[in-house]
Amino acid sequence: MFTSPRSSAPRRALAAAGTAAVLALTLAACGSGDSKDSSMPGMHHGSGSTAGPSSSASSSASSSPSSTPSSTGRFNNADVTFAQQMIPHHQQAVEMAQLADGRASDQDVKDLAAAIEKAQDPEISTMRGWLKSWGKPGSSTASGMPGMHHGAGGTDMAGMMSDEHMTALKAAQGAAFDKMFAQMMIDHHEGAITMAEDERKSGRSADAKRLAGTVITNQTAEIAKMNRILDRL
Repeated sequence: MFTSPRSSAPRRALAAAGTAAVLALTLAACGSGDSKDSSMPGMHHGSGSTAGPSSSASSSASSSPSSTPSSTGRFNNADVTFAQQMIPHHQQAVEMAQLADGRASDQDVKDLAAAIEKAQDPEISTMRGWLKSWGKPGSSTASGMPGMHHGAGGTDMAGMMSDEHMTALKAAQGAAFDKMFAQMMIDHHEGAITMAEDERKSGRSADAKRLAGTVITNQTAEIAKMNRILDRL
C-alpha cells in the first residue's frame, strides 16, 4: 500500500524519540557501571596502585632472581681456607700412606694405608675443582703452601708433620715403621678433624660442609683402628 510522506512523518518522529530514549538508558547504565568499578578497592587509582595484586605479583617475580640467587657457587672465606689447607694436608697423608709399601710389616697397617690413599686422593681432586670454580688459588703440593711442614711448632695447619718427622718415617722399617706410622697418622687425623669441624661451623658451601662431615666420620673411625693397632704392637 502506498504511504504518503505526510502520513509517515509522525512515525519517524516516534521512532526517533524511541531511539533517543534507548540511548539515554544505555548511557545511564554505563555511567552506573563505572561508578561501581571506581568504588572497588584498587581500581582506577592511577599508575601507583591501579595494578593491584597482579602488579605486586609481577614485581615479586621480576625481583626474585636477584633476591634469591642460585645456590650454585655459594661459598665464603671459610670454605676457601678449608679447601686450600685441606689439600696439602691430604697430600701429606697420602705421602705417608705410600711409604707403607715396602716398609710396613703389619697387615692392618698396610690395609689402613691403602684405605687412606684411596679415600683422600679423590677428595684432593674434588677440592681443587671447587677452588677452580670459585676462582681461588690452590696449591699442588704441601711444600708449596707457606708455613707447611713445620709440625706443631710452626705450621698453620693442625696435625701436619715436620720435615724431620717425615724423614724419620721414611727411614723406619718393619714394626718400628708400623708404630711410628700409627702414632703420626693419629696426630695427622686429629688435625684434619679440627679443620673439618671449623668448616662445619663457619663454612657456607653445602658441598664443602658435606665433605668436612665425611672427613670427621672416616678419620675418627681410623683413629680408633690405629689405637687398637698400637695396643697390640
